[in-house]
Amino acid sequence: MKKGKKTGWITTLLALVLLTSACGGNAGTTAESNGNNSGEQGGQKTIKLTFFDKNTGDTFNNTVAQEITRRTGITIEVQQPTGNPEEKLNLMLTSNDLPDIVLMDRRSDIVNKYIAAGALVPLDDLIDQYGPNIKEMYGDVLNKSRYTDGKNYYLNNWYGMDPDPGWSFNMRMDIIKELGYGDKAEKGEPFSQEEFVQLLQQFKEEYPNIDGKASIPLTLNADHMPTITGVFKGMYGMKNYYEADGKLMLDVRDPQYLDMMKFINELYRQGLLDKEWAVNKTQIFEQKAASGRVFSVGGGLPSEPNRMLKEQNGADTDKQFYAFNVAAPGVDPAQTTYGPRSSLGWDAIGITVANKHPEETIKFMDFLASEEGQYLLQWGLEGEHWDMVDGKHVPRPETLQGFRTNWNEFATKTGIRKWTWFIKNGNGSDGTPYDLAVKYERDAVNAHALVSMANTSWDTAVYDNLGPKGGTPDALSEQKIKDICDKGFTTMIYAESAAEVEQIYNKMMADLEANNAEKIEQIYTQNYQERLELWK
Repeated sequence: MKKGKKTGWITTLLALVLLTSACGGNAGTTAESNGNNSGEQGGQKTIKLTFFDKNTGDTFNNTVAQEITRRTGITIEVQQPTGNPEEKLNLMLTSNDLPDIVLMDRRSDIVNKYIAAGALVPLDDLIDQYGPNIKEMYGDVLNKSRYTDGKNYYLNNWYGMDPDPGWSFNMRMDIIKELGYGDKAEKGEPFSQEEFVQLLQQFKEEYPNIDGKASIPLTLNADHMPTITGVFKGMYGMKNYYEADGKLMLDVRDPQYLDMMKFINELYRQGLLDKEWAVNKTQIFEQKAASGRVFSVGGGLPSEPNRMLKEQNGADTDKQFYAFNVAAPGVDPAQTTYGPRSSLGWDAIGITVANKHPEETIKFMDFLASEEGQYLLQWGLEGEHWDMVDGKHVPRPETLQGFRTNWNEFATKTGIRKWTWFIKNGNGSDGTPYDLAVKYERDAVNAHALVSMANTSWDTAVYDNLGPKGGTPDALSEQKIKDICDKGFTTMIYAESAAEVEQIYNKMMADLEANNAEKIEQIYTQNYQERLELWK
């Protein structure tokens, strides 16, 4: 009788062990018993997390998505707004209807709203315990993205300095060669302001009309006014603010600002700047640039006009716009500021207080933020989309061809570069770029820009979001001040003389004083100094 009881006890124990083994798993693949929050993936339990991503609304079921779930035990229900993302984010916050993970514009005041409302989980302890890859990959970015209380509430997306050039003056290579600057242009050497003006004048004289219409030495895209002001400021080495004696002031106070405006006005008065520059919407701008009547455009490399020109001219790659560094008088070409980029990136990705699986979520984030995770997100699967050859990632020809043929369709099908989360700019440890689709293959134009615009980028991070809090009277005052500056910029360009430019400038400065610009500048300076102190 005793022997039977013992045998029964052992049998029960073995059954429990087997049951436990069947149900068990690692922390990344074990879900709670909540039926709405778990599922099956390859026979394993998975956790489903809702992820609000303003950039994509695709279903998380392609090849890369499936591999992410296999590796982390996490599957994603992607939520994306049909309208304005910020409106949806505000609605979710006020209604307390939060997703598990949220991606929002880091530069917007919405991030501070979420933090102030207690809607985001502080990540510091989670990162310390479960985020070794986050620490390694993000480095000092974690220090610089802390909130005023010293805590991290989100991970940055598209962080680190992008090595690619930003803005430039883009000129037709074939015409530059015709006008006698071919050797300089091919080497990607900088041009002085005087040389640039001479090129514009020579083009106008050589080609007053093209295909029965007036030629255009220089045109701009009016849909991107910050780019227009930025490219001219780049010539003069100017930045977001004018800084003197530890104080931040409006850029219009920079001693070079008036000289810059006189230069642009002179281009306009000489007929070198498109008379219609201020009304050139994107479609009109692109059509003009690709018409063959335009010699130069300001801003980023004009990809669509270049595509159309390439389609028209086939193998003659010189008949496209190439990027050049044009330096103002007295400005060292190495000190031009054509590439304002923030090392803190575009987006903020946080875990909300609605998330019931913060530990599993930070492990999921840690994997995707790792070098291995970055190559999975942006290159796909080893052995299917790429191979390791002599210690380097090498994409398969069909992967590269897929992006060339139909980028969106290929990304949607495979998941390569579809889930752009925790993205780090730059190269992996083997020297290959994380961003396969954009930076692995370089055409002649982009390869040239890496040389011609080298060392023109600069980090804007310390200047990001220094203005008054949104919705405050000071924020309204700041907007009024920006409107005055924008109007002054356009009006000065259309002035009939250099003397009139100066009159308009003086009137603008008087209007700024009347609208208490100095108070807003004090806010910039205070926030700037507090940020420097926080980053120590």
